[in-house]
Amino acid sequence: MKLISSIILIAEPPSGFYFWFFTEMFFAGTVILILASLWKIFTKSGKAGWAAIIPVYNIVVFLEVIGKPWWWLLFFFIPYFNIIILILLIHQLSLAFSKSYGFTIGLILLPFIFFPILGFGNSKYTVNVEKFSNQNDII
Repeated sequence: MKLISSIILIAEPPSGFYFWFFTEMFFAGTVILILASLWKIFTKSGKAGWAAIIPVYNIVVFLEVIGKPWWWLLFFFIPYFNIIILILLIHQLSLAFSKSYGFTIGLILLPFIFFPILGFGNSKYTVNVEKFSNQNDII
């Protein structure tokens, strides 16, 4: 009987297993939700939706959606400056869908809520590249 109880104890998951399991499942669900949202955003902007799941290429398509050249991808390799560039690019994405500064803050702080709103909501892609690429406050 003692042998059976020791085998049962060995078969139980380690402490904290369930916490980490559900944390990983939440993280995976969030990533899938954001990828699906990007797929819809790319589709709304006339680009191929499958580009959202291809690493690096999705950034190139993202740059095309907001009207920036592909070489802006190089800015992501500059430490600390890449964070500033990402914030500016997210702001231009919200401008491309006729959203305000408040929506940009939402995209930055709560992407798992605001990207689905942009992708699955009633937002229309109304980009006019000349309109917002020549603004003084945006690079």
